[in-house]
Amino acid sequence: MNWWRRHPDHRVAVAPSLLAADFTDLRRDIASMEEAGVDLLHLDVMDAHFVPNLTFGPFICAAVRRCTGLVLDAHLMMTDPDRYLGAFVDAGVDAITIHAESASPLAATLDRIGALGCRRGASLNPDSDIACLEPVLDRVDLVLVMTVKPGFGGQSFDPRGLEKIRRLARLRRQAGLDFAISVDGGVNDRTAPDCREAGADILVSGTWFCEKTDRKGAAGLLRGLSR
Repeated sequence: MNWWRRHPDHRVAVAPSLLAADFTDLRRDIASMEEAGVDLLHLDVMDAHFVPNLTFGPFICAAVRRCTGLVLDAHLMMTDPDRYLGAFVDAGVDAITIHAESASPLAATLDRIGALGCRRGASLNPDSDIACLEPVLDRVDLVLVMTVKPGFGGQSFDPRGLEKIRRLARLRRQAGLDFAISVDGGVNDRTAPDCREAGADILVSGTWFCEKTDRKGAAGLLRGLSR
């Protein structure tokens, strides 16, 4: 059984994106997410080169680690993530997700992430084809399907991602693999049902989730469960 499937009913996991959190009181905001019953935290790391925005790095990831025992997935939207893997491992993240479109060699970098003791994730931009990930599906723990152009929060969901999720689910089943399928971008109570139906295991939600006062209820809506 893979690492993300912690629930007996294999319900979909909810992963708030810390990019939309309240950084004026991050410890309190993370505690609110924990109380809501989320499953892991998604850390959007942007380098202002691979994407136009600049967010945070290992120092903030380490601070988040001191605030919570939740699984931390560092999503590295970076041109050369291989240069910084050790720093994120030292910061205490549990998983590192890199982009197929980055300059770092995909297979070798995934192997290095695993050798450093982290779960291995590979991500795909909306305009990229799944074919570029097929050669490494047997060495990943997670595939992250982007349903917005990476770089900024609050964008609308790109429905092209649904067919990618379906195709990944078919490939996983046909090959007998056990990687998680995660989806990130415009995920809310309206788009979550389509993601679940397509085969997503993890729903990353930033702006929509973090703006809710009833976060337990919001997590339930993403999972398709009544409170």
